[in-house]
Amino acid sequence: MTLQEYIESHTTPENEALFTITRNTHVHVLNPHMLSGHVQGRVLSMISHMLRPRRILELGTFTGYSALCLAEGLPEDGQLITIEHNDELEDTIRRHLGLSMLSKKIELIIGDAKQIMTDWTNAQRPTPLFDLVFIDADKRQYCEYYDLVFPMVPSGGFILADNTLWDGHIIDPEYDKDQQTLGLRAFNDKIAVDPRVEQVILPLRDGLTLIRKL
Repeated sequence: MTLQEYIESHTTPENEALFTITRNTHVHVLNPHMLSGHVQGRVLSMISHMLRPRRILELGTFTGYSALCLAEGLPEDGQLITIEHNDELEDTIRRHLGLSMLSKKIELIIGDAKQIMTDWTNAQRPTPLFDLVFIDADKRQYCEYYDLVFPMVPSGGFILADNTLWDGHIIDPEYDKDQQTLGLRAFNDKIAVDPRVEQVILPLRDGLTLIRKL
């Protein structure tokens, strides 16, 4: 038994909906490693339960796994908005979300996250606020996502950023010209010196950064 197998065997199992999403994603979708997966999914659920957010924003839906995990901590009248750029995944996402009663709390938006958030900011109405934000979209644009979403998070709110260790590439000089690695390095450096927040990188799976707005 590997250490990862030991961890998984001692972590609360996936429910039926999440197990089905995992199986379907590995069978039918390219790059299934992008799925949050069992252990990280339980961490996201646990964080959401601890924070009890009323509104959650997710950037990067993929096949819907993490959205359902985060939605587990929402109150009855809570809402999660998840934005996915890849319109070819829309039918899969909606089918997967429909496996859970939590889908009634989730709004899926297909489109470019930066443009959508910019439109929210420029609209002639108050900018939406989110108690919890999960960034898991284009790694090259993490800094831009952060700048756009920051005003939408109240003091004491949290931003989670996935893949911030990037399978170790973050410190590997072999990836000094890789644009996704460079984007994540810039993001990590930006957060490390931002006096408006406190943060910690958890060495969970591919790296998960927890950021609290002061």
